[in-house]
Amino acid sequence: MYCNQCEQTFHQTACVNSPGVCGKNADVQSLQETLLFGLKGMAAYAHHARRLGKFDEQVSAFIEEALFATMTNVNFDVETLLELCLECGRMNLRVMELLDAGHIEHFGKPAPITVKEGTQAGHGILVSGHDLLDLWNLLEQVAGTDIKVYTHGEMLPAHMYTKFQQHPNLVGHYGGAWQNQKKEFAAFPGPVVVTTNCVLIPPESYQGRLYTMRTVAVPGGQRLDEDFAPVIAEALRCAPCEDCITGQSIVGFHRTVLLDHAQVIVDAVKAGKISRFFVIGGCDGAEKGRNYFTDYAQNTPPDSFILTLGCGKFRIRDYDYGEHLGLPRLMDMGQCNDAYGAIAVAVALAKAFDCGVNDLPLTLVISWFEQKAVAVLLTLLSLGVKGITLGPNPPAFVTPNVFAILQQRFDLRLTGNDALGDLQRALAA
Repeated sequence: MYCNQCEQTFHQTACVNSPGVCGKNADVQSLQETLLFGLKGMAAYAHHARRLGKFDEQVSAFIEEALFATMTNVNFDVETLLELCLECGRMNLRVMELLDAGHIEHFGKPAPITVKEGTQAGHGILVSGHDLLDLWNLLEQVAGTDIKVYTHGEMLPAHMYTKFQQHPNLVGHYGGAWQNQKKEFAAFPGPVVVTTNCVLIPPESYQGRLYTMRTVAVPGGQRLDEDFAPVIAEALRCAPCEDCITGQSIVGFHRTVLLDHAQVIVDAVKAGKISRFFVIGGCDGAEKGRNYFTDYAQNTPPDSFILTLGCGKFRIRDYDYGEHLGLPRLMDMGQCNDAYGAIAVAVALAKAFDCGVNDLPLTLVISWFEQKAVAVLLTLLSLGVKGITLGPNPPAFVTPNVFAILQQRFDLRLTGNDALGDLQRALAA
């Protein structure tokens, strides 16, 4: 980083001379970085929405204003920067709402569906990332062929939309979270298309079979626009997949599905048939401590429901949680791009109960990793949601003072090593 007044480059979280010469201390720098990460996450959601024809000029105007506030020697006030962070959360809610509407308008009303996992005999293409429009365009271009298309990672929720369910070339899902892609992509015999984040630099084992879209790029990979002819040709050149179905999973508990049953849910809670709702998900990572979320989910009571979304779901989805009231206890609401759904359900239930979101029998346990997770967290804070458990580590760019402010105002908590203890405290609240 560079300080205009000191005319030197520095690598700390704040200028070496601060606050004396520059006036920018570590807490100011922390909030500016929080805002920048939130803006990056919101821009990712906005990019998806704009590709579906959905945008809001107020959002664009805010991005300009917020970026200006992060420039050197513009804003040194903690309270003002904190408010900009919360405004970023409010704007991100609008962006996620637009993206949610775009998905439904383009791909049809979501519905729960059982998805086969693994591969089927024949030539195949694997699609990872988050962009459902890219997946649809690929499916349209392979229509009429015998090429089988599989989702990977956070593309799994595509199966819940009507148009994807009806497309004969979309046959199932393969693989888990993004951090396992080097092993999984190498084992998949056909070409792999990565539409957005998260992509890892490929080893030679599949470098020649990896294709990326638009600004997504890796050394040795091949970039595409809207023409998937090179991928289709590669699929026909590659060895076919073997018939190896490894299991199945139920996805598709989109907000519209849950809200269609809102009164049933409310009545069940009032009758004491549902003890609590847990939102366990978020952005997954490879570092130690992620087993916290697995342990937490596995110990939730049998009369509770777990709502999950984002790649954090892969930490908890490979277990049998059983059913309650005729529904699976673990309900997959979608990818991180569907975070609006969890918020919309919470707001709707609060309205039905005539209470605030913080008064609901609802606990949020969110895994943390990258920019979109920052944007969603800021949205939750902007709505006044309190008591969120976040982890496994505190954000590196948040100073102790800034985190103390968030703890005081929003009761923001960090995961520890005692998942069962944290769960018991949540149930007793």
